Order: sequence, then structure tokens, then C-alpha cells
Amino acid sequence: MKRLFGHLYFWVLLSICAGGLLGFISPETGVALKPLGDGFIALVKMLISPVVFCTVVLGIAGAGDLKKAGRIGGKALLYFEVVSTAALGIGLLVMHVLHPGRGFNVDPATLDASAVAKYAAAAAAQSTVEFLLHLIPKTFADAFTASGDLLQVLLLAVLFGTALVRLGRVGGRVHEFIEEASRIFFAMMAFVMKLAPLGAGGAMAFTIGKYGVASLKPLAALMGSFYLTCLLFVLGVLGLICALTGFSIVRFIVYIKAELLTVLGTSSSESALVPLMEKLERAGCSRAVVGLVVPSGYSFNLDGTNIYLTMAALFVAQALNIELTLRQEVTLLLVAMLTSKGASGVTGAGFITLAATLAVVPSVPVAGLALILGIDRFMSEARALTNFIGNGVAAVVIARWEGELDPVLLSEAMTGRQPPSEAKGKAT
Repeated sequence: MKRLFGHLYFWVLLSICAGGLLGFISPETGVALKPLGDGFIALVKMLISPVVFCTVVLGIAGAGDLKKAGRIGGKALLYFEVVSTAALGIGLLVMHVLHPGRGFNVDPATLDASAVAKYAAAAAAQSTVEFLLHLIPKTFADAFTASGDLLQVLLLAVLFGTALVRLGRVGGRVHEFIEEASRIFFAMMAFVMKLAPLGAGGAMAFTIGKYGVASLKPLAALMGSFYLTCLLFVLGVLGLICALTGFSIVRFIVYIKAELLTVLGTSSSESALVPLMEKLERAGCSRAVVGLVVPSGYSFNLDGTNIYLTMAALFVAQALNIELTLRQEVTLLLVAMLTSKGASGVTGAGFITLAATLAVVPSVPVAGLALILGIDRFMSEARALTNFIGNGVAAVVIARWEGELDPVLLSEAMTGRQPPSEAKGKAT
């Protein structure tokens, strides 16, 4: 029992349960605890940009040459696109099998367009050209101090890391400085993670207190279908990928259970980014692969978000009794493959991205998103968890693909034969 009390995941789980119970018993108190969750996420986001920058730069520098870094990046992007497409496809398939929106018979004239107006406006405000130009920050510091867009940070990190490698010995001191700075940022994140129980408990108390358990009932069919689809994707698609790579998805989930509980409580996969990277290195993935794959995956490998996009869009159509043609569904899928990229760096990303995706089908009014606005917060946990697990699996797969995975450390991590702390630092 004493050993259990010493684990962070125990206190996170306890806080989630206590927060949910408090929000149910005293909704006013639960809503009042919102600053705890917001404060914890703010602390994490404060460190995410410099951590990602240092990690990607060190990942490129650690690769030894630009060809290797490019090869890892190319394999990662190929993997991301294939798996993301599978996520979109499985969401589409489940909606056609279960039809959770059937029977709602909603009259489009009764929809409250004002409820989703700001999301539709945000989606319409950014064209493809504007999105691409947005990747370029106004100044070097702007990427870290303004929008906090991870795509901008990734761009700067790739340019910086590439230049560092090209300089060779001349850039040695800068490399050492960034490596030491990275250790400081990781240490700062370790301090922040000790507040995870407070953040997770406060966020859960607010969610239950604000929306209430009763608000789940009317749209339980969509929520149930979405959670089921995420589970099928993780155990089926990712499970098959893991089996082909030589490890078990279930054992991997157990290995990162503490981080998953933090993500569950905060509804943010960013909240456990640093602990995930540390555990992947302990499991035998090289630092170069982890440093390149995981941060880029937070923008390009959003499996949970992809599932959400297709299911939510089709749910609105089904609820409004609108039959989509095969061409319209394929168009939705193709557009979702583009709109989901970089969504993690946008406030209200899921809903804004969904509005942008739905806009390509004129027969389905964007105002229909008002039907799921109330439960979007409850589905964000599944989105974040699926994104998080998908990025962790991606790093292991790319490491094995690249020959940068220590099978002994991986086996020890998955079976629990060796404490992670003893394995730390052995990955090459």
C-alpha cells in the first residue's frame, strides 16, 4: 500500500474520482474549481514550446547527418498519413454501421446558429494560403510568445537544427547549450507534473459541475459510438501495428498508465508530452527518433481528432435526415486529412476544425454543430487519449523501422521486469 501511495498515477486517479464526485454533489463548487485545471494546463503550455524546440533540435543534431534526420522525418510523415487515414476511415465505417444520429429528426430551422457562430467564423477566416503563411512566425520569438502554435515552433526547430548540423564543430557549443537548457526545461516540467492531481481533479470537477451527468443522456448514442470507435482503433489498428512491430498494445498502455491518467483528467495530450518522451527513451527508443517523431506527431498524427471529425460530421447529417452521397463523404474524408493538421495549436481546435470540414458539404448546415456543442467537452478526453497513445506507438514503430530501438529495453519496459529508472539513459 505504501508503494502505491508513492505513485503519481494513484493520486491523479484519486483526484479525478474525487473531482467528479464533488462536481456531481456540489456543481457550484465544481465550477469554482475550474482555475485549478486551467492553471495546470497554462503551466504545461508555458513549457511546451521551448521543450519541443530543444527536443526537435537535439533530435536532428543527434541523428548525426541531415540525410538520417530527413529519412526519419519522411518515414514519420508517411506513417502519420497512413494511420490518420485509417482513423478517418474507421470513424466513417462505424457511423454507417451504428447510425447514432438516426431518429433525432431535427428541423434545421430550429437550430441555434449563434451558438457555433464563433467557431464557423474562425474556420472560415483561415484559407489554405493563410494557413500556410501562418506557419511562418512574424519574428523568431513570436512563435514562443504569441499564439503558441506548435507548427511554428516545429518550423523554427527544423531550420535551427538543420543549420546546427551544417555548421559541424562550429555549432558544438550551441549544441551543448541547448542540451543543458533541455535538461532544465525537463526538470521544470517534472516540478509542474507534481501538480497534476490538483489540475486533473479541478478539471474533472468543473466538467461534471458545469455540464452535469444528465447532459450526457440525450447524446449518449454519439458519445458511446465515439468511445467505442476510439477503443476499436487503439486495440485493433494500433494493436495490429504494435504486434507487427513486436510488442503488445495492452502492455504499452499499462506502461504509460500514469501519463494517460493525467491526459484523462486534463483532456489535453500536451499535459504529459515530456513524461511520454522520457518513457519512450527508457523503453529503448533513441533520442533522435523520439525528438523528431513525438513533437511532430502532436501536429500531424491526431488519430483521435480524425475519428471525431468524421463521426461528428456524419452525426449532424444523420440527425438532420440528410443523406450524403459517396462523393460528399469522400470529400469530407479528404478535407479532414488536411484540416486536422496542426489542430493541437488552435484554441477550440476540435470544433473549429470540424466547422472547417463540414463547410465543404453545403447541404449540411454548419449550425448543426450546435447539436453536439454541449457534449464536445466530454468527447475531448477520448480524443486526447487516442492522440496520445497513437504518438507513443508511432515513436516505437519508427524507431524499430529505423533500427534505433533497443529490443531488450523494450521488452523490459513492457513486461515490467526492470524499473524504468534503472533503464533510463541506456537508449542510444
